[in-house]
Amino acid sequence: MVCNRGLKGLGLALVQQLLDNGYAVAATSRNLAELKKVVPVKSERFLPLEMDLSKEDSVRDAIKATVHTLGGLDVVVNNAGYGQLGALEEISDQEAHQNFEVNVFGILNVLRQATPYLREQGYGRLFTMSSSVVFMGNFSGWGIYAATKFAAAGLSESYAAEVKEFGIQVTIVYPGSFRTDFLTKESLGLPQKQISAYHTIHEQVQQAQQFQGKQPGSPWKAANVLIQVSKADNPPLHLFLGEDAYQLAEHKLAVVQNDMKQWHKEGNSTHFTIEKP
Repeated sequence: MVCNRGLKGLGLALVQQLLDNGYAVAATSRNLAELKKVVPVKSERFLPLEMDLSKEDSVRDAIKATVHTLGGLDVVVNNAGYGQLGALEEISDQEAHQNFEVNVFGILNVLRQATPYLREQGYGRLFTMSSSVVFMGNFSGWGIYAATKFAAAGLSESYAAEVKEFGIQVTIVYPGSFRTDFLTKESLGLPQKQISAYHTIHEQVQQAQQFQGKQPGSPWKAANVLIQVSKADNPPLHLFLGEDAYQLAEHKLAVVQNDMKQWHKEGNSTHFTIEKP
C-alpha cells in the first residue's frame, strides 16, 4: 500500500514499477479522479483509493478496503508530504501546523491503522519517506520542513523498536534530489507574509525552484531499490538514496563526531561525584 498526499514523483514511479512487476497495489491520494488519471490501470491487482491523511477515519477505511479487496497488507509506504519553506520568523502557526498535520500526523495515522493487521499476521514491511536534506538540517529556509521530517524519522525509529517482536520491519528512507515535481508550486508551500530582511533565503528558494527538472536522481531507479529492500531478509533501518544523500549524511556524521571529540572532556564531566568531607 502506497500512501500519498497526491500520487506523483517517487510514489507514482513506485506504484507503476510494482504493477509492472505483477504486485497487487493499493495507492491513495486526496483526489481519486486525478489518481485514476495518472495511473489508468483497470486490473484486479490495482486499487485506487481516496484518502485524507489528516482524518483517521479516512485512513482506517482505506486500509480496511485494501485488506478486504486485495486480501492482505504486506508492505506500507508512507510517502505523503510537502515542503513548507521560508524563514521561521515568517511562517505562521497555521502554515507550520498544516505541514506537521500532513508530514507527521498523517504518517502517525497510517501507523496506528496499519499496525493491527501487521501485528496480527506476524509480519510486514513499512517504509517512511524522510529526506537527506533534513538529515543534514542546516539549510536556511527549510526549518519547518526539516522539523517535520526529523519527527517522521524519529517516530519511525521508535516504532521499529516497538514492533520488532511482531515481525514488522521498518526502513526510513532519505532520498537525495530526484527528478520529481517536489520543487514545483504544487509541492512547496511559501509563507503568505514574507519579511524583506530575509531576501537571501527568498533568493535561495527561487534558485532551488529553478533546479526543477535538473535533479540528478531517477525516481524509477529509486523505486527499484525500494522494491529490492522490501524483499530483503534484513532490510536497513536507514536507507540513503543518491550520491548527494550519501555526501550529506557523511558530512553530518563528520560534523557531529568532530563536535563530540572537541568537547568530550567537558561533556563527560557532568556526572555526580562523591566529595570527600
